[in-house]
Amino acid sequence: MATAFRRIPLPPSTLSVQPPGGKTLVNFDTNFFTHEQTLDRTVRLLGQRVDLRIRVDSYTWRFGDGDSLRTDEPGAPYPRLSITHSYLRTGRYAPAVDTTWVADYRVGGQGWKPVPGSVTIPGGSVALRAIEARPTLVGYGS
Repeated sequence: MATAFRRIPLPPSTLSVQPPGGKTLVNFDTNFFTHEQTLDRTVRLLGQRVDLRIRVDSYTWRFGDGDSLRTDEPGAPYPRLSITHSYLRTGRYAPAVDTTWVADYRVGGQGWKPVPGSVTIPGGSVALRAIEARPTLVGYGS
């Protein structure tokens, strides 16, 4: 069953970054998230119909600066900042999220059983530039 599970094409997670637009500030909590997915697939093995219930086990967030974080949640858009990272230096980064999938199977409508092992699908990176904020004095009219 594990071999059949590894042969199923599984999608990478799509990484979203906030603030949007490919820029963030140094020493600022940058928010990362993706959308949780579950998949149902049916395959034939030795003439038997096998149902697979596939779900995400974990996400590995690679922030592009050497830091990473493993979680079991997909993060969330603002204002619920659950997966954040602060870049300490200006520069260009390529963050990504890898998704580790696990599955349960059943044969002929019987009870569900876990498929041994997991499959990790690397996610594509997004371009992100960390910049410094420059203070600007603003005059007020009298």
